Amino acid sequence: MSPSLKDKIAQVFDEPGCEHNQTKDEKARKKGCTKQLTPGAAAGGCAFDGAKIALQPIVDVAHLVHGPIACEGNSWDNRHSASSGSQLYRTGFTTDINELDVIYGAEKRLFKAIRQILDRQDPAAVFVYQTCVTGLIGDDIEAVCKRASEKFGKPVIPVNAPGFAGPKNLGNKLGAEALLDHVIGTVEPERMTAYDINIIGEYNLSGELWQVKPLLDALGIRVLSCISGDGRYREIAGAHRARANMMVCSKSMINVATRMQQRWGIPFFEGSFYGISDMSTTLRDIARLLVEQGADPELQKRTEALIAVEEARAWERIRAYRQRLAGKKVLLITGGVKSWSVVAALQEAGLEVVGTSVKKSTRADKEKIKEIMGDDAHMIDDLSPREMYAMLRDARADIMLSGGRSQFVALKARMPWMDINQERHHAFAGYEGMVTMIAEIDKALFNPVWQQVKAPAPWEETETAALPA
Repeated sequence: MSPSLKDKIAQVFDEPGCEHNQTKDEKARKKGCTKQLTPGAAAGGCAFDGAKIALQPIVDVAHLVHGPIACEGNSWDNRHSASSGSQLYRTGFTTDINELDVIYGAEKRLFKAIRQILDRQDPAAVFVYQTCVTGLIGDDIEAVCKRASEKFGKPVIPVNAPGFAGPKNLGNKLGAEALLDHVIGTVEPERMTAYDINIIGEYNLSGELWQVKPLLDALGIRVLSCISGDGRYREIAGAHRARANMMVCSKSMINVATRMQQRWGIPFFEGSFYGISDMSTTLRDIARLLVEQGADPELQKRTEALIAVEEARAWERIRAYRQRLAGKKVLLITGGVKSWSVVAALQEAGLEVVGTSVKKSTRADKEKIKEIMGDDAHMIDDLSPREMYAMLRDARADIMLSGGRSQFVALKARMPWMDINQERHHAFAGYEGMVTMIAEIDKALFNPVWQQVKAPAPWEETETAALPA
């Protein structure tokens, strides 16, 4: 591991936005909260994976993986992060190093690959990702990127997050550090207003950003940049001129918000786009911060008027669902901001959350869960598939909401399941997204297929009837 990478990891761990980290002494703080993994032991995603997940939604840049072809994988439907323009981010680029490159080094191959991408694709920039193999053989991607940028006149950004550096969440932050070091603050926006904000840690999964943006447009609030869903390189490069930042997922990119506050004095808050009440609170917080930064106080009155209209409309649309879903129990297996923001949305629909996972949640996330669910909140650090199956089989939950990797546990238990994580095909953000989420849960719970799969098979009924009395 190069000294620069060690220094960068130490900087990421020295996070002023983490209350838990600030209670330690200086020596313990530098060690961080994440146990470093050995090569091959990064179960659940490595640092490279985390960095690429965090940055790939920037749609008009080429994402070049410097390593074996297996590290690139399939980029086409990565996390269902949608774009309103360029589709370049969905194309996978890799140097595809071989055995000779491992022996002699692959820096020349990387330089040639950058040149080919710039000639054929003409992207706004090229992001180059370090991987375990090229990191171990000592390829200096920062030097190659600097040389390429000088020669070709286009930004070439090194993302030094090889897989052996640690788990996926650390990779999220290392990817964010690449933006802070090489992108944010390098371009001045064409125009600036008193109503400019950045949205950080939002990936526009299934177009969720597009359900929130019309609300902001109606208030005259401009999203200067989204980091990184449906993002554009120049927008992110000029993000330092925003008046306020909204942090959506602090688990992945809190370092962007805190560093921008330190460098440019941009205040931030953490909010949620899930659920009626939380969406309204988020709009109020954005308006409040902008007014504190110099926007017209009339903005807060307009915000309250918009909230009144949208809340009344949303409550009316979910009224019938609330009657059908009242008392139904949900097991929520997710993490991060969704561990508490989705809980609030489910409770608004009349559902009872019997447990929510907190394996990928911050201390602040856990505190918010306690606020929403009370002191008896059932927070699950790590639920094994066997325990999930037992909960569903014993009818302690009527439906499980989780990512795709857990769906087979629910199907084996013959219980309803719905995807709540990034692979889903429906957008659940904003007032409109709340209605969509409740409608999808209703469809899953009351699908007649569950009555059929729980009934005895025809041959089992025949065998039972044939038994002597």
